[in-house]
Amino acid sequence: MRVRRPGRSVWDMKSTHIAALGLALASTSFALAHQDPAPAPAAKPVAEKQKPSVYDESADGSAQIAAALSKAKFAHKRVLVQWGANWCGWCIKLHGLYRSDKEIARELLYEYETVYVDIGKWDKHLELAAKFNADFKKHGVPYLTVLDEDGKLVTNLNSTELEVKDSDHHDPAKVLGFLKTNQAAPVKADDLLAAALKRATSEKKNVLVHFSTPWCGWCRKLEAWMAQPEIAPLMAKECIDLMIDAERYTGAPEILKRFTDKQPGWPWLVMLDGEGKALADSYDAKGDNIGFPSKDPEIAHFLSMLEKAHTRLTPAELETLRKSLVEVREKAEKSAKQAAPAGAGH
Repeated sequence: MRVRRPGRSVWDMKSTHIAALGLALASTSFALAHQDPAPAPAAKPVAEKQKPSVYDESADGSAQIAAALSKAKFAHKRVLVQWGANWCGWCIKLHGLYRSDKEIARELLYEYETVYVDIGKWDKHLELAAKFNADFKKHGVPYLTVLDEDGKLVTNLNSTELEVKDSDHHDPAKVLGFLKTNQAAPVKADDLLAAALKRATSEKKNVLVHFSTPWCGWCRKLEAWMAQPEIAPLMAKECIDLMIDAERYTGAPEILKRFTDKQPGWPWLVMLDGEGKALADSYDAKGDNIGFPSKDPEIAHFLSMLEKAHTRLTPAELETLRKSLVEVREKAEKSAKQAAPAGAGH
């Protein structure tokens, strides 16, 4: 049942409305006089902070490991596989330690090719992991696997063994100790050179030696260029490729001194015949090391090294090499231009 209030006159009702209106206006004036400044227009929603993306969730783990093994074989390193996922906080923390701790970062740079294999929601790359006896479903992630340069299992590790007890982080000393314990044995540069010269004699080719270091970006650029499908067969037709790590390989500095009496910068190249005699090197007419041939005079000098070595390459094949090096330079210049801030330059 609806309840009614006692009846009122029209005047009483008008008076009440007027009084109420006056009170409302007074309250509004007071509020306007004392309120904070008017808020700015609502900003667009801020996107949630992007989570770290260490693992390529679309990558084929088998292809990742194969690529790492190829590099490891070339440089006589080992492969470190870290099984995990971007949703795994401990996986991200361990990756962060790899980068923030200088000793660990150096150890990985010098001695390992590192691969991050995504496990999805515990349902990806199970057969691949089983191939290496990496039972991450039982032990959790991050789970570590070390392979030698031939792809053979060296060891597996449940990474909880690297954690500081009752903490939320890994022990840098334990991580570094694990890496050093499982790194490859030192390589003797003299043994590598002797094997390359023997092969060159057998195949009636020369040996292109390029001295390198783990931290040298131009060295990696040279290696990547020489490994291209359209370049590798041409270089293989002409010479045996030998990389000597000037810092990692035992006896490397002594071999370098056989061919140059100064510190050349990296990469430094020398073409040898089957007996180990220097036919040409990467010092230009001014005595400067061209390193990775990028500028036109450097490219010309690199091609002249091949020609001085009694090249097997045809003029058309030499031109292919020249054009490829020019393309590498132009792509780099284009990328740098696109990455430059707006308004930069002249």
